[in-house]
Amino acid sequence: MTERIFSGVQPTGNLHLGNYLGAIRNWVALQNDFECLFCVVDLHAITVWQDPAKLRSSTREVAAAMIAAGIDPKKHIIFNQSQVPGHAELAWIFNCVARMGWLGRMTQFKEKAGKDRENASVGLFAYPNLMAADILLYKGTHVPVGEDQKQHLELARDIAHKFNNDFKTETFPIPEPLILGTATRVMSLKDGTAKMSKSDPSDLSRINMTDDADTIARKIRKAKTDPDLLPDNRAGLDARPEARNLIGIYAALADTTVDAAVEEFAGQQFSALKERLSEVAVANLSPIQDEYRRLLDDKATIDDVLADGAERACALSEPVLREVHDVIGFLRPKRKRG
Repeated sequence: MTERIFSGVQPTGNLHLGNYLGAIRNWVALQNDFECLFCVVDLHAITVWQDPAKLRSSTREVAAAMIAAGIDPKKHIIFNQSQVPGHAELAWIFNCVARMGWLGRMTQFKEKAGKDRENASVGLFAYPNLMAADILLYKGTHVPVGEDQKQHLELARDIAHKFNNDFKTETFPIPEPLILGTATRVMSLKDGTAKMSKSDPSDLSRINMTDDADTIARKIRKAKTDPDLLPDNRAGLDARPEARNLIGIYAALADTTVDAAVEEFAGQQFSALKERLSEVAVANLSPIQDEYRRLLDDKATIDDVLADGAERACALSEPVLREVHDVIGFLRPKRKRG
């Protein structure tokens, strides 16, 4: 069986360093070992209301970031989810396979819906079924996951098991988690206990993929710190979230280990780390940002990549849907000729 990866990111604008280090950079590395589909998951985005014009522009932004970071759209598939009807169709089928109790235990729904669950969309409740469809529509074998996505992958595995058991088939592989040792959990520059987020009202909390060199350096200089010198061992980071965050970002961008980064700055003030981090961040991000901006000025190229990717994704998904239809018992009459 072909080892195939499906990964997606929502087009909600303001791509930042956390998106790059936590996902996109790792996708680039996976290209050498797997057949990959990289998706802008716009169907997931509309589980909460989106401004239509902004949704279109954000979809292009995410695709541009993937290409700028080094994903090859000729060797692998880059597309936006809504252009492949099979995602929605298989999600409906999985709505009829998954159990209400399974979805009711999903922690992300509880977090996103908050106290006003009655006012949450049905899509927000059922979107884990769509995530399962995203993977299994292409018989994906591996899924890169972070800590906050493990529960969704477990649900996808449960759905695949139940479908196969219900229909006495082996239609779907049971996707395996791909834990990336190089994945970096990037936290806010203003609060080391909160993830770097595009929704944070303070722009100083994140490094955007469109920030220029001066802005990157200014944000790092203004990043929250504590009054103590940097520790001389990794355990010393445990109760110091801001130190842990800046050391972690530096290690990721400098392509070194956290232990080595701690040793490099042991006993020094934060200013030394910030100065070096600014240099490394600008050196790493500037070429990507230059290409990202160029692509955003060339919408036709991005649209061509997405259209080609959708066509190739459809070609992969259609035989799987036909197999699912046969297994379930859907009738597909053929028109008589003559």
